[in-house]
Amino acid sequence: MQHTPHGADTRRVRRTGSIAVALFTTVSLGLLAPGAFAVAEAMPLDARPTVGTAIAAAPLERPASRSREPDPVGHTLVRITHTIRITARPGGGRGVGTMPAGSRFYDQPIIAWVLDISDGGRYGLVPVPYAGRQVFGWISLRSLELETTRIEVVADLSEHVIEVRRGGDLLFRAPAATGARVSPTPIGRYFVTDRVAFPGGGSFGSFAFGISGIQTHLPPGWTGGDQLAIHGTSAPGTIGTSASAGCLRVSERMLDRLRPLLRLGTPVTIVP
Repeated sequence: MQHTPHGADTRRVRRTGSIAVALFTTVSLGLLAPGAFAVAEAMPLDARPTVGTAIAAAPLERPASRSREPDPVGHTLVRITHTIRITARPGGGRGVGTMPAGSRFYDQPIIAWVLDISDGGRYGLVPVPYAGRQVFGWISLRSLELETTRIEVVADLSEHVIEVRRGGDLLFRAPAATGARVSPTPIGRYFVTDRVAFPGGGSFGSFAFGISGIQTHLPPGWTGGDQLAIHGTSAPGTIGTSASAGCLRVSERMLDRLRPLLRLGTPVTIVP
């Protein structure tokens, strides 16, 4: 499987010393394999995460039309080459999680979304993956390769739609099935961790994009996994409704549009 699709709007940035960078859906996957795909509390989209803490007080706001000029550089990503401890402050503090080098079930290379970079460019603020709640912390960027992407996904649960944006501009939007009342899709900031093809189709359609969140409110009797994902479906009639175990279900036509754009590390923000 091609992990970095041709045509993705990305750019690499190599660290040399100091770095000037701009800061910057889902039946569940394993909702893909046994124990794989299927939450989080979050913060306003334009707010900077509180360092090293779980963000619980402020809900995510729906990203209406932007009043400021979009960042011409895009979102910063970092290619993870080894397991890294995530800490509450740059260079130290209590541990708040771990950034793995490979994804949880498919062992695909982890490319993480970096929301902020410390003075001097030595540390990056990242969402803690697979935490079950929205937590942010710092990792060392030493010897790691930074990249940028201008592509992002925003899923609006109230409207049952996902939007794909480039540099802040809307490329397209489409209806999506979201979590049912007993298994609501968790809001938060995530990044793409897996690109998994299903040539024969099935309940996940022909393709799935695993993301870095997990579903902690699975339906009663659920025997699948808990990882969140954006994927296809064998029940297209559910698209546009609240019907999944937490994942975002989209049409095959939408999968065809997403595949060349959503590389590993692509930011995915889910709002109420």
